[in-house]
Amino acid sequence: MILPAHKSRIAVIGAPLDLGQGRRGVDMGPSAVRMAGLGRRLAALGYSVADLGNIAVAQAESVAEVGPPNAKYLAEIAAACERLGRMVSEAMADGQTPVVLGGDHSIAAGTVAGVSDFLRKTDQKVGLLWIDAHADMNTPDSSPSGNVHGMPLACCVGQGPAALVDLLGFSPKVEAANVALVGIRDVDELERGMIKGTGIRAFTMRDIDERGMRDVISDAMSIASADTAGFHLSLDLDWVDPEFAPGVGTPVRGGATYREAHLAMEMICDSGRMLSMEVVEVNPVIDQYNRTAELAVELILSALGKKIL
Repeated sequence: MILPAHKSRIAVIGAPLDLGQGRRGVDMGPSAVRMAGLGRRLAALGYSVADLGNIAVAQAESVAEVGPPNAKYLAEIAAACERLGRMVSEAMADGQTPVVLGGDHSIAAGTVAGVSDFLRKTDQKVGLLWIDAHADMNTPDSSPSGNVHGMPLACCVGQGPAALVDLLGFSPKVEAANVALVGIRDVDELERGMIKGTGIRAFTMRDIDERGMRDVISDAMSIASADTAGFHLSLDLDWVDPEFAPGVGTPVRGGATYREAHLAMEMICDSGRMLSMEVVEVNPVIDQYNRTAELAVELILSALGKKIL
């Protein structure tokens, strides 16, 4: 599915959604990443880059009702994810590799739906490499906050509110056996049971500490690649330690270092199995001189072929 760098076409899609979490500002993430030179720097790697702009999203100030307290703004988030999913599927049908810029992590329900929708048309399935400080495996019944950005992975494997689970008319979007969750270090109590109950393979930061990033990412890619056409990479910048990525929606100490993060992306590129990717939760409001957006661009470049030599 992925062509050599000099022949590949990339579709950049912005998803400036911030309704999925309580802290405002991640809606400006796509603009910050673009301002850090994403398109120009991808073109320098030899890619043909088409920036398709942003999907339309509702603004909190324009929404009359927040909706259910255990799944706030669910209708508006589902509508945005539906638009994103169709855009991603169409880009892949046109031979483009989607690079989606968030926005909060609830957008992943739409991105994964779009990739899976495209592959289903040829009886293929997608794997999922979910790299995050958080498990994102809550449902409305388990969520302590009602913030939907804590639910998208559950939705991708068929658990959670129907408005997101059934996006584009099918469920699940990915089989739990083909999901690898990497880097978690802040997990809600009820999420632990959800992870174990679905059969998702989770690699915590302790696994990375003990085994090293190389072994963990290698195993994770094997899981996401087994009997699939390839995998989608969903990268939450809060996976990286706040020392290196201060401008994220929900920072948690003890994350990946700068070089660990690049090693993971470089290995993902070397595998040749990545079909699409998204980077989420960049929050310029709390960033320092756009450092986190700059890092986002650097990691995207590493995942798409930039090398030291």
